[in-house]
Amino acid sequence: MVCGLDEPTSGSVKVEGVELAGLTDDQRTRLRREKIGMIFQTFNLLPTLSALENVALPLRLQGLSKKEAEDRAASMLSHVGLKTRTIHRPDEMSGGERQRVAIARALIFRPPLLLGDEPTGNLDSKTGAEILVLLDDLQRSTRARC
Repeated sequence: MVCGLDEPTSGSVKVEGVELAGLTDDQRTRLRREKIGMIFQTFNLLPTLSALENVALPLRLQGLSKKEAEDRAASMLSHVGLKTRTIHRPDEMSGGERQRVAIARALIFRPPLLLGDEPTGNLDSKTGAEILVLLDDLQRSTRARC
């Protein structure tokens, strides 16, 4: 409900003071694209795009130039430990690497809200623990910059 995919049967859901039930589908989509980073269990990466292109996509949808979007995406991929995997497509990466790409994509536009739908559910326990440490580190570094 917080990401606007479902509507409550009672009560209300607000994101940054905006009542979601009053928004059209297009407005909810725009809100998700601009305010809510989402990390899915199934990664939801586009299979024909490289890691760099997958991470840059939200910025391109916001109107940033290809160069600026890809520069920021490369920096974010480096930040999540994938500096050497930017040109690889999802089918050329491990599950942990795919999840790191998904995390980078969710964080690339610096959303005020980050949601995770079982972000370690498709990973083995070791890789899942590494992803949780990464999320904790990213949260700490983001807080320190604010």
